[in-house]
Amino acid sequence: MKPVIFGVSGLSLTAEERAFFRDADPLGYIFFKRNCESREQMRALTEELRELSGRADLPILIDQEGGRVSRMVPPVWPAFPAGEVFGKLYDIAPISAIEAARANYHALGMMLADVGVTVDCAPLLDVVTPEVTQAIGDRAFGGEPMRVAALGQACVEGLRRGGVVGVVKHMPGHGRALVDSHLELPRVKVDASALEQDIAPFHALKGAPMGMTCHVVFEAWDAERPATLSPTVIQEVIRGRIGFDGLLMTDDIDMKALSGTPGEKATQALAAGCDVVLDCWARMDEMIEIIGLLPDATPACIERLDRAMATVGADEPDSDFSELIAKRDELLALL
Repeated sequence: MKPVIFGVSGLSLTAEERAFFRDADPLGYIFFKRNCESREQMRALTEELRELSGRADLPILIDQEGGRVSRMVPPVWPAFPAGEVFGKLYDIAPISAIEAARANYHALGMMLADVGVTVDCAPLLDVVTPEVTQAIGDRAFGGEPMRVAALGQACVEGLRRGGVVGVVKHMPGHGRALVDSHLELPRVKVDASALEQDIAPFHALKGAPMGMTCHVVFEAWDAERPATLSPTVIQEVIRGRIGFDGLLMTDDIDMKALSGTPGEKATQALAAGCDVVLDCWARMDEMIEIIGLLPDATPACIERLDRAMATVGADEPDSDFSELIAKRDELLALL
């Protein structure tokens, strides 16, 4: 197994993809809108990927946060609110906000599990500043660490109840970035003491099954390299000070914040201490380059993966999707 998560080009596998993925054996896959047309189509695609890999617990990921970051969209699937909504409710009624977030992500997890998706790249634990880039914006729960941690914990628990693994992101915090890391490299210049509030929610959720890095330079920790490629940030901050021991994946290595070829960025991320590389765009030449350069997944990576996937649907009774949505909406009506 290679420590990489690849995108898929369309609604079904091409013959070229099928042959390549069978030989390459990536750790998992990630879906986007281009892969999500109907329930029947998604079930067929996830089943084919699992059959191809020979792994019943194959991680199939999606970015389904709610709001503008949603891949499964109406009219086929219902819309879900962005994180900011729960943060606003927290101002009025914290317990109600936590319950609303838990019900929301429980229902969302059920929706994903229904089509064979088992990992959701959510929630954001970024503690935002007023100047934060709009790339984060309304996706975040707010600017106070305790609130972010409480709502984030509810989301992870809700997803687990729905049969899906949550991914806390963007470690060690994207909330001070003034520019969009999809387009350029953000630099955070505050000192290490100020960054304590950024890492606080991640420390509170250090037992989360999976996490995702950010492509941000934190000058107080490593002025030369973004977090994804920094041994200092990965090993001393994320693994050390935060204490996170779940499966750690990169954000998409195609983002313009990182420089170099896909293979170079992938190998640098693994060398820095990431467990898995995320490469989203299903470009065959790039995937071939990455597979040609990556080693096999380490025993530590495989152990963390197995531990994370074992949490899916653990000891949860059947739940009613409509009742969960109604509960969420009743609580959000307090706004």
